Amino acid sequence: MNLDKAKKRIAKQVKKGFNGYPQVSLEYFGEVSGATVDIATEVVISFIMEEGAEPQEQKFVSKTNVREDEAIQSIMLKIIERAEANTVSEVEGTKPLK
Repeated sequence: MNLDKAKKRIAKQVKKGFNGYPQVSLEYFGEVSGATVDIATEVVISFIMEEGAEPQEQKFVSKTNVREDEAIQSIMLKIIERAEANTVSEVEGTKPLK
């Protein structure tokens, strides 16, 4: 799938806001460069089936920016679609790697 198309479809899901469960959450991590984290090299996708349930997580890692990796973005979209997620949320920005 085209990178721009995948990114737009994910962004559209995020913009819908909270619509109940199942819920998918996207969180980006990267190496600290100076005082900031510029490039996200990891993304963690969390899936919650129902309120109070333990999240299931999957992590994808890239040597470059995961936001610009066509394969990872396409996989993320497929996970969202197959989970039939009613809510998709994205943590703003990029957090330092743990």
